[in-house]
Amino acid sequence: MSKILIIDDAYFVRIKIRNFLEGLGYEVFDAANGTLGLLAYDEINPDLVFCDVTMPEMGGIIFLKTLIAKHPDAKVVMLTSASEQSLIMEALTLGAKNFLVKPFDEDKAIEVIHTLLG
Repeated sequence: MSKILIIDDAYFVRIKIRNFLEGLGYEVFDAANGTLGLLAYDEINPDLVFCDVTMPEMGGIIFLKTLIAKHPDAKVVMLTSASEQSLIMEALTLGAKNFLVKPFDEDKAIEVIHTLLG
């Protein structure tokens, strides 16, 4: 069973994504910010990460830079609002594998997951 880590400061977003992913049969973990996300990544070694771009303490871009420096093969999908497109381009340049605009389309999310996890 593949493990997926969700990093988002909004509790309701984490719960909604968790329920969706668990319904697809994935083992799901979550963290409330990038700092906690890095700790969780090292502990659970997930197959895929969903990470919000904008969060307090450590945002998604800094999380991504730090994670990719330590784990270059990490698979990260950034979560963003439609108004954060310039940040998404930066994230893709830094090594994010894809992005989803919140609230994301479930069919698009499934397509992204299957592409990255096989």
